Amino acid sequence: MIARAALATSALLATLACTPESIDPMKRQPRFERYGKSTLFPDGRMMRTPPEGTVPRERGVGSRELMTGLDLAGAPVKSIPIALNRELLDQGRHNFEIFCAACHGLVGDGDSIVARNMNLRAPPNLLIAPYSTRPVGHYYRVINEGFGLMAPYSAELNVRERWGVVAYLRALQLSQSATVKDVPADQRASLDRHPAGGGRQATPEPPNRATPGAEPVEKKELP
Repeated sequence: MIARAALATSALLATLACTPESIDPMKRQPRFERYGKSTLFPDGRMMRTPPEGTVPRERGVGSRELMTGLDLAGAPVKSIPIALNRELLDQGRHNFEIFCAACHGLVGDGDSIVARNMNLRAPPNLLIAPYSTRPVGHYYRVINEGFGLMAPYSAELNVRERWGVVAYLRALQLSQSATVKDVPADQRASLDRHPAGGGRQATPEPPNRATPGAEPVEKKELP
């Protein structure tokens, strides 16, 4: 009993000793508060104005079109302001399937398990008008700033990654509505060598087993 009482007393003293001031001594040291007054500067303000031309190191530097998706007139840009290549598209697909496909679907048609359970507003089908006809700068702004119920992804994706997602989305829109005429002339011949269905010929149906004289044929898939 004596030992238990001693332990209880020690625990109580330890609890009383762990005040916020003892845990964080920095709270008790002299310091200036934001927007507070200061006698160190002639204007009496503690917060200082950054020197002209400086930017936070976390902020990217680039043209208005690149950073915001808007031109000088404030309209969404109509072309992607960085070089397009396979690496950018692959990166865009990777990030689209991580951050976008859960709601918008793997092909951007708005069909996903998450979307089917959204009660307030389901994600739109980005493959059809009017969404498919909007300029690329619009999509960049949505990714950068958010839109409606969609949160911004500027913290998760840097500038190049955002444009990569936009490029991949545009590729999805083109691919889902493409025709043979959209294929370059020098590559159309390859479509004839690889017909729909992976280039395999359709296997004929076996004769009706109920027909007299008909031999049953085992259905096989031709190599």
